[in-house]
Amino acid sequence: MLGDYRIQGRRATEIAADVERAVGSGELEPGQGLPPLRELAEELGVNPNTVAAAYRLLRDRGVIETAGRRGSRIRPRPVTSYRDQVRVDVPSGTRNLTAGNPDPRLLPDLGPALAVAAAAAERAPVLYGHPAADPDLVELATAGFLADGVPGAAFAVTAGALDAIDRVLAACLRPGDLVAVEDPGWGSLLDLLPAHGLRTLPVALDDQGPLPESVAAALAAGARALVVTSRAQNPTGAAVSTARAAALRAVLAGHPEVLLLEDDHGHGITDLPFATLVCGPDRRPICSRWVVVRSAAKAFGPDLRLAVLMGDQDTVGRLLGRQRLDTGWVSHLLQRAVAELWRTHGAGPAGVAQAYGERRQALLAALAAHGIAAHGASGINVWVAVPEETAVVVGLLQRNWAVTPGAAFRVQSPPGIRITVARLDPAEAPRLAADLAAVLGRTEAGARQI
Repeated sequence: MLGDYRIQGRRATEIAADVERAVGSGELEPGQGLPPLRELAEELGVNPNTVAAAYRLLRDRGVIETAGRRGSRIRPRPVTSYRDQVRVDVPSGTRNLTAGNPDPRLLPDLGPALAVAAAAAERAPVLYGHPAADPDLVELATAGFLADGVPGAAFAVTAGALDAIDRVLAACLRPGDLVAVEDPGWGSLLDLLPAHGLRTLPVALDDQGPLPESVAAALAAGARALVVTSRAQNPTGAAVSTARAAALRAVLAGHPEVLLLEDDHGHGITDLPFATLVCGPDRRPICSRWVVVRSAAKAFGPDLRLAVLMGDQDTVGRLLGRQRLDTGWVSHLLQRAVAELWRTHGAGPAGVAQAYGERRQALLAALAAHGIAAHGASGINVWVAVPEETAVVVGLLQRNWAVTPGAAFRVQSPPGIRITVARLDPAEAPRLAADLAAVLGRTEAGARQI
């Protein structure tokens, strides 16, 4: 079951630490099964309860997963193997389309907004005991949420979208809980779940968002939470349509206890409308626990490290309570700067959504001309299904294109590649599509020969 490796330790903490070290070093690989409790206890000369406690520690730390009588095994992607390590070394002179960053040329000048924030800080420094959220930011963000159909509720500011999701998961779920997530989906989220000891339930999606039947199956299987990307889904570019939102609300109506997290990180970089799952036209939440998160990263720059969220009183109250015990609050210099950016630029700088749309559409059209199906309804990424990721990535590298292998985003979904088009000139799209078509033709020919 473990090959030549022998687990060591006498105490639960020692056994758990030995397994985690072996996973990190590669001596134990993802998917390998662990010995039954009594068998390992006999081998180590310890009480079976000690091994059971060690396995609980490993499960809670996201290193292993348990499946009842089928035993325990190393997670397919343990927390020690981060998905951002699935990367491509980009040689000099290669067109780098791997980083999921916005185009710096489309980001606004931060100088004026930071100057306004600094002037406010000089007039009235923020000290201990000050409200966590800047009033101007609260007013602007709340107005945006309300205009998009999100019900008025509790408000919070976090250090980015992942920080918000991290805090909500920690406040509302327990190790071992199942979380339904998009597949393919955001690699950082897929890493975050096992770090909390949470189990992943993959949900299929198309250009309009998660498929209702797949979400229904996940909830029926016991998912305690559902995480949905509203627009600019990473890596597929999916955007939840009004019709899909209504269909998903119908599914959620039968599971009001489920925690619903909506990640609208594409706010400001897409002109597609926001369609919430939280509630219908009556603005009555479907679920008792819910949060909608909006980040400033894509529209104004990742280094701002700021997101705002609206949610039910209990969930946001728990988040704020825990936040007070660690970071305390997000810097008001950043909050005031983002408020000023929203005041002067709206959700995002003028022309940004159009520019990204033109770049996506140029690549999608060029790929279609070669008979290559691809996805990219919104945002800065295009997803292309491929028969084998490594061969395609290497083949494109040989033609001076660097793209991201889909393994960084997948749980059970078929292979694919992500192409970030944020800095792709539309004039480059035909050459990229032609090169990809050539690589796919060679890969498929090789597969037939094998």
